[in-house]
Amino acid sequence: MNGRWKVVVVVALVSGLSGCAYLRSEEAEQIDPMLAAAGFQMRPADSAEKLEQLKTLPPLKVVPHQEGDKTYFLVADPYACNCLYVGTAANYERYERISLRQEAAQDRLEAAEMNEDAAMQWGMWGPWGYW
Repeated sequence: MNGRWKVVVVVALVSGLSGCAYLRSEEAEQIDPMLAAAGFQMRPADSAEKLEQLKTLPPLKVVPHQEGDKTYFLVADPYACNCLYVGTAANYERYERISLRQEAAQDRLEAAEMNEDAAMQWGMWGPWGYW
């Protein structure tokens, strides 16, 4: 592989990774308000030890954690707030309800957009595929 191709491959990889990070950041910006609305408490990773422990959790995934006889639910967000959200079982149940409502609203929006597109009078542009 010559030098030019190596540069192309490196640029493509960096672009792909930064795009992925952007998408994860967007996902975090959608999830964080839902967690807060459900009553999860945000705890900043404000020390080297907390940052290291934050990295051990899967990002933006709810993880149960047993502390004595109680179960807590943790969500690591290394993208938007560099923090850990901590909630109880009741907070988790509220989060699930909020999340389902959010998904239903998104589905309704997408259906409305498809219906709007279908209602457009595209036939006035003539037959397609004859360029």
